[in-house]
Amino acid sequence: MAYSPCPNDTFVFHAWAHGLVPGAPPLDVTFADIDVTNGMAERGELDMLKVSYAVLPWVLEEYALLPCGGALGHGVGPLVLTREPGQDLTGRTVAVPGERSTAYLLFRLWAAEVVPGGVGRVVVMPFHEIMPAVRDGRVDAGLVIHEARFTYQRYGLHRLADMGEHWETTTGLPIPLGAIIAKRSLGADTLRLLAASARASVRMAWDDPEASRGYVAEHAQEMDRAVAEQHIGLYVNEFTADLGDTGHAAVRGLLTRASAEGLVPPLKPDALAFP
Repeated sequence: MAYSPCPNDTFVFHAWAHGLVPGAPPLDVTFADIDVTNGMAERGELDMLKVSYAVLPWVLEEYALLPCGGALGHGVGPLVLTREPGQDLTGRTVAVPGERSTAYLLFRLWAAEVVPGGVGRVVVMPFHEIMPAVRDGRVDAGLVIHEARFTYQRYGLHRLADMGEHWETTTGLPIPLGAIIAKRSLGADTLRLLAASARASVRMAWDDPEASRGYVAEHAQEMDRAVAEQHIGLYVNEFTADLGDTGHAAVRGLLTRASAEGLVPPLKPDALAFP
């Protein structure tokens, strides 16, 4: 399996990765940022991955969406940041963390409504480089994710818009961010075991939050402990344990809207069904 070193993933999968979930198959973990795991999924490289929901239309022939382990939520959306408050983005250069990311889809859906002239050039760069690029004037605006929600003021930047607020106001649904997928070729029984193992790992993390603290800190890339705990609090919630009807509606709603804008291929009717 591959997942990110971000605190929400290490918190969720700590128990499973350390052989603490009864009956769960052992995990051989690769750590990689989500833009890397998206590419791995498109190439069919691993049995199980944490990916962006935005990449699902390209991989659901080979992979099934697990109904747990991922990240959805309220108040967790990506932000558009600028050097000056209220900056007009018409014709401007915007840095984004990937074009096959939920953040990018939410940004394009937002821009289609509120930037009548359209943004200019879109530049893809690693998410940790985006805020310095905006601060230094190399780009006009940046789309940021993860802990940047809590740290952008340190760069003297201003929040132009919250993609999550826009999404939730217009749909009433949570924001689909990261998904857990596994190869359909593993078979229905194994897929159900993987889902049960992921759900058990989530619940064990909640039952004993201290158990995962060292694992989270080890991989948190110099992130301050308080920020890591905020990160976990935002991204690990009831949808991590079970997508449910609301979670599935959010995923289908995002991908249907994005398909209507020509951003992703259309989903087949049963594409999100789990065995």
